[in-house]
Amino acid sequence: MTAVLKRELRSYFTSPIAYVFIGILCALYGFQYWIVMLNGSSYYITSYVYQNMFMWSLMLLPIITMRSMCEDRKNKTDQALLTAPVSVTGIVWGKYLACLTVYLIAMLLCLVPALVIGIFSSPSWASIFGTFVGTILYGAAMLSIGVFISSMTVSQVVSAIVTFIVSVLMLMINSLAGMVQLSFLANFMNWISFNTRYQAFTAGTFSISSIVFFLSVIAVFTFLTARKLESRRWS
Repeated sequence: MTAVLKRELRSYFTSPIAYVFIGILCALYGFQYWIVMLNGSSYYITSYVYQNMFMWSLMLLPIITMRSMCEDRKNKTDQALLTAPVSVTGIVWGKYLACLTVYLIAMLLCLVPALVIGIFSSPSWASIFGTFVGTILYGAAMLSIGVFISSMTVSQVVSAIVTFIVSVLMLMINSLAGMVQLSFLANFMNWISFNTRYQAFTAGTFSISSIVFFLSVIAVFTFLTARKLESRRWS
């Protein structure tokens, strides 16, 4: 797994992908912090920047995941990887952790301005760090879904588009649940909603059940990706 992780990280940082993702995300947050400074209130760090930060992240996640699995398949290097002395699970986790590492680097850089502003003001740190942790968990779960989608196609464009659509649907699922007439279906949609789990973190509350939920999503989709990869090993 470590060898795959290093290989993937090298691939991300020797190509524009990681820099484009980190650069765009930091630029978007920089713009929002500029608006915060214009308002002259540390309150907006929470209400304007960090309560909306996950939306920017989710829109950009396909940049990271689109090549994670399908590039090897497109370049015909997947068979060499599958015959290497590493388990399929190790391959999947190596690729997933590489995506997660790029995401975490970007998120940590986006937290720096809040720490600087905090020197001169008193923002709601519980809400900021709660939102930050919630955004990381939300993004980590979406990354696992994106990696799974990437394993289903040979086209990076298709992978990116489908992952983007899924991200948008996950953002809208609560609204869609409100339009459903069947109560059991609406309740189920609200239960699987990432937004429902995320909201607890924005209030500065660290919900154990929400943490377990996001970690379970990661486990399920990495397992499904491994099974998809395993099926190609013997095909």
